[in-house]
Amino acid sequence: MTDLQFGVFIPQGWKMELASITDPAAKWAKAVEIAVHAEELGYDSLWVYDHFHNVPVPAHETMFECWMTLAAISQRTDRIKLGQMVGCAPYREPSLLAKITSNLDVMSGGRLIWGIGAGWYEHEFNGYGYEFPPPADRIRMLRETVEIVTAMWREPDVSYDGRHYRLDGAQCDPKPLQSPRPQVLIGGGGEQLTLRVVARLGDASNFGGKPDEFAHKCAVLQSHCTAVGRDYDEIQKTWSPEVFIRENEADITDGGSRSIVGEPFDSWSAGNLVGTPDQVAEKIQTYVDLGCPGFYPWCSDYPDTQTKELLATRVLPAVRSANA
Repeated sequence: MTDLQFGVFIPQGWKMELASITDPAAKWAKAVEIAVHAEELGYDSLWVYDHFHNVPVPAHETMFECWMTLAAISQRTDRIKLGQMVGCAPYREPSLLAKITSNLDVMSGGRLIWGIGAGWYEHEFNGYGYEFPPPADRIRMLRETVEIVTAMWREPDVSYDGRHYRLDGAQCDPKPLQSPRPQVLIGGGGEQLTLRVVARLGDASNFGGKPDEFAHKCAVLQSHCTAVGRDYDEIQKTWSPEVFIRENEADITDGGSRSIVGEPFDSWSAGNLVGTPDQVAEKIQTYVDLGCPGFYPWCSDYPDTQTKELLATRVLPAVRSANA
């Protein structure tokens, strides 16, 4: 039996999905409503992005901040896990992140999944006054961040002397509730550096791509695991595509591509979960067969909830049954 995990993003405004709602308070109410409903539908986890500006271009449109959003949602839900896809390491000092993550795990009753990555959105870095180092430096910052946060979760006092960060007796109380620790999900598919950090320090990976691309990334990750002496099967592989489901194929094709960056329909649908319930279930099974048990999609019809409901009620039961 494959232990499958199915999560769903909630709307924050990053992809302009809340622009049709005028009042910021009403936008927030819609985000909470969708989060609570996702728990009622039986999803395993809720996910948010860690961004400040909208895409494809900054638009002065509401964008709810990652950690504030999760802290609030933690008080409106009871069971569902709470994750970030993924936090941007350079946006917050690692010692602060240790406090934020441990506090959220306690506040939520032990439901945190800590998603973390190196960051890529240069416009945000510049706009908010963060330096935008070269990729190799951002990956080193990511590695040091994971080392520091996990040490502060574990140890009473932490000192650290890295290239980018230094600590002298930092404390983190309360500690996370989860034992031995919250899951550490490292996002990104950089083959030379990022996946090596996953192999060394991650509990889970997250990278995208069509099936052949996903399989290739898995093979690269496996080679890094071999190089560092890590059991490849210890690392949960996850995928976070866009999802768009309708009962009839005509309702899918007539609307064209829903890609926010203008990707043509054929390419967009091939690399994401787009189709009828049966077609989407078949696509998910392809990735399950590639060794991917974790699926955390973004519903591209938000704030409409038809996709989220069809995924929970028609697709996931079929996939779970096929892999029981």
